[in-house]
Amino acid sequence: MPSISVKEFLFWKKTQLSKGGDHQSLALLLDSIGGISNSDLNLSRIKSSDNLYLKKNLGYLESLWDDHLLNSSPIQYLCGITFWRDLKLEVTDKILIPRPETELIVDIVFKIFAKKSQKLFFAELGTGSGAISIALALAYPLWDGIATDIDQDILEIANKNYMNCSDKSNLKFSCGHWWNPLESFKGKFDLAISNPPYIPKETYEKLPEEVKNFEPKIALLGGEDGLKHIREIIQKAPFFLREKGWLILENHFDQGEKVKQLLIKNKFKSVEIVNDLSGVGRFTIGRYK
Repeated sequence: MPSISVKEFLFWKKTQLSKGGDHQSLALLLDSIGGISNSDLNLSRIKSSDNLYLKKNLGYLESLWDDHLLNSSPIQYLCGITFWRDLKLEVTDKILIPRPETELIVDIVFKIFAKKSQKLFFAELGTGSGAISIALALAYPLWDGIATDIDQDILEIANKNYMNCSDKSNLKFSCGHWWNPLESFKGKFDLAISNPPYIPKETYEKLPEEVKNFEPKIALLGGEDGLKHIREIIQKAPFFLREKGWLILENHFDQGEKVKQLLIKNKFKSVEIVNDLSGVGRFTIGRYK
């Protein structure tokens, strides 16, 4: 295991940040690949005479950092992990990197259901890394959930993420297109959630290269108007939700009103557009009848 003095390491770190990038991305690289956490670094500053022990040498870490800076490679893919809420999740380039704004979906659920003790049954359509479903399964251990995805390889990673975060068994995974794997649960769900592909085709072509060139197109592109998948999910939701069951959707910043009308057209009540922390109408929610 390579070792380095604290002074030398801190100089190396400063040099890397002088090239560009941000502290958080470099911290992710150092923690996941180098084996040096922020708490390790803070402690080392106190004991500056000690050496640090790395999982990988500085040359290798620097090569990954340079790849991130020069080629716009997402640091999460280079590291194979990402942090979301209080979860540490494995990701690959087949999985959309879960965004900080999506964390608010969990807070919306908390607001609707509070910390109720009764058992509820929820579904997440298009789970990706499993982030949303895992967060809910941990917060509501009495609930049962099923998370779906169209790709079995992705589901295996989501399941692995769940097992790494929990010793419970209140979350299952099922492979297929949106509602299709849930045919045997029609009329059973108290809550359904989805962060589907919603980027309109024209907007997709203009996305930053670190997104467009690396993240999976299938998880981003929502057809010509961005509403292809949202439309399908809403239209079929009444067959799967219980009466007064909730549907929570993430959508593009300018789609809230259109999604709201789709929900109303399909007999949803208490329909509301919920803003993210930037004041953008990022989520649309409704209760079935």
